[in-house]
Amino acid sequence: MALRTPPNRISANRGSGLFGEPAPEAKPLAWRANVDGGSRGNPGPASYGVVIRDPRGGIAARLKKYIGRTTNNVAEYYGLIAALDFAQSNNIHALRVESDSELLVKQMRGQYKVKSADLKPLYERAKKMSQAIPVFRIDHVYREHNREADLLANEAMDEVSGKPPAVDSRNSKVEDGKPKMENRNSVPTIKVRARFRSGILYPLEDVDLPDGAEVEILLRPTSKS
Repeated sequence: MALRTPPNRISANRGSGLFGEPAPEAKPLAWRANVDGGSRGNPGPASYGVVIRDPRGGIAARLKKYIGRTTNNVAEYYGLIAALDFAQSNNIHALRVESDSELLVKQMRGQYKVKSADLKPLYERAKKMSQAIPVFRIDHVYREHNREADLLANEAMDEVSGKPPAVDSRNSKVEDGKPKMENRNSVPTIKVRARFRSGILYPLEDVDLPDGAEVEILLRPTSKS
């Protein structure tokens, strides 16, 4: 005799996963925001830069703004808040923020306490906004992975000053004991020796160039020994 499942059991299992447990909900695709903020003088003229990417990796927005005279850390928070505001305005349900500020990331994760009176209201605002996004994550990245946001922040400062900044130690962030230059868009001309073999050009020196940098090549024949 063939056994039949009672009708009420069929309806109870409808929409369930294996062995009758609830089926897992589909997770929303995450957007990504790279944020950066800087100050020339610390405190000094300050701005932030933000690059927003959609779940496919395409750039959805580039945000930058001069915010007046303040510190690096304040500018970093303004960048984060700008990214969160974009997410809320565009009904984004999953957002991953990347920043090269260890202080910002660890404060938002609750690993560092917020002691600064200037940062506390910004932290509380950013925390409240992030909690309104169903899926939110913030990660620390190395500076070379945050260059586009850094460039936007520098552009905002340059547009106000009307000229590129001079390269000196005052125009830097100090993080983890190492200065972070705020004017990568003002790159000096350098000469680098390279060797051409089998259709590939091999630099003979270590070169740190930003993504999208244009390079001029001067070909000079060398004598074979």
